[in-house]
Amino acid sequence: MSRTHLSSVPDSVRWLTLLGTIITQFALGSVYTWSLFNGQLSQKLDAPVSQVAFSFGLLSLGLALSSSIAGKLQERFGVRNVAIGAGLLLALGFYLTAQANSLLMLWLSAGVLVGLADGAGYLMTLSNCVKWFPERKGVISACAIGAYGLGSLGFKFICSSLLAHFSLENTFLIWGALAMSMVILGALLMKDAPQQRASQNKNGEAAALDFSLAQSMRMPQYWMLALMFLTACMSGLYVIGVAKDIGEGMVHLSTQTAASAVTIIAIANLSGRLILGVLSDKIARIRVITLAQVVSLAGMAILLFTRMNETTFFISVACIAFSFGGTITVYPSLVSDFFGLNNLTKNYGVIYLGFGIGSVLGSLIASLFGGFTVTFSLIMTLLVISLVMSLVIRIPHRERSMQQVLQRG
Repeated sequence: MSRTHLSSVPDSVRWLTLLGTIITQFALGSVYTWSLFNGQLSQKLDAPVSQVAFSFGLLSLGLALSSSIAGKLQERFGVRNVAIGAGLLLALGFYLTAQANSLLMLWLSAGVLVGLADGAGYLMTLSNCVKWFPERKGVISACAIGAYGLGSLGFKFICSSLLAHFSLENTFLIWGALAMSMVILGALLMKDAPQQRASQNKNGEAAALDFSLAQSMRMPQYWMLALMFLTACMSGLYVIGVAKDIGEGMVHLSTQTAASAVTIIAIANLSGRLILGVLSDKIARIRVITLAQVVSLAGMAILLFTRMNETTFFISVACIAFSFGGTITVYPSLVSDFFGLNNLTKNYGVIYLGFGIGSVLGSLIASLFGGFTVTFSLIMTLLVISLVMSLVIRIPHRERSMQQVLQRG
């Protein structure tokens, strides 16, 4: 990769990369419309909805796993080629999903294949775009991850319309072709970000040394950030996934009223991405994470310790969704603050495995120990631990950290 400094690159290059990233992220976010298809797939395959829905759990795991290796692919092939490959693989996954006539084939196509394709494009293009804008990393993350969130909303209308006019199989084919076209179009607008020179961060402190993945993983800060991220993902993904059931089972709301939580969550999630993303360019990013943790703790406390009604239920899930959306937006920039921009895709990629683990851990604990209360209690305990960590963690000092890394290396 070229070591050209950003100042020698025309502004149009990075703005086109941002535009391409937003288009690509919008298309990749379409996978979050998956619940629209569970009912028809259940009928087609004569299988329980729960088993059909398991494909989305596999998708989340595949997304996290491929995100963790996307940095190595980018080093070898470049962001444009890997993104184009992700678009082609995404279309292949949807094509095979359209042909699926068994649960196993559905899990492999819609779960594993689509998840791997989505993850290969998601984190790599996001990290590359952030590298182009080191002076406004928070805003750029908010734009890119906001586009990913808007993709789930936009494609909800697109896929609903397709299902109303076409067969299930043709809907998957059209969806795949449309998503592939958008990803490839976005990829053609992107260029790999140049290596960054050491500089000062927005607080006037020395910027983090560029640690390799191996060096980062030897440092306690890395695992502290990983645990905080896992906790945020576990709390957000679990509560978002069962919000309707919480409303019906704990608050005794009608099905229609409880289902309104989906809209509340979508608005709060997007608001968290935008508000905390912008805020992270104005104050220390770790303090933004602390704020997100406090908001999430407030939501979890309402769920655990109050006699809920409709209003407090919506407030609690909104707090958790707001915190989750903000956390995943701020985290790429936060990791770059600690370990440098140049290896961000690889350093954040391993931490991002917490998204896949968190997507199944909450549900697994609930199924093993029975119900919401135990899971909420564990999440709240982890949130308290994470809050303490966010208050005591410090960005590695350049000289001392390098000495430690060399000693251990």
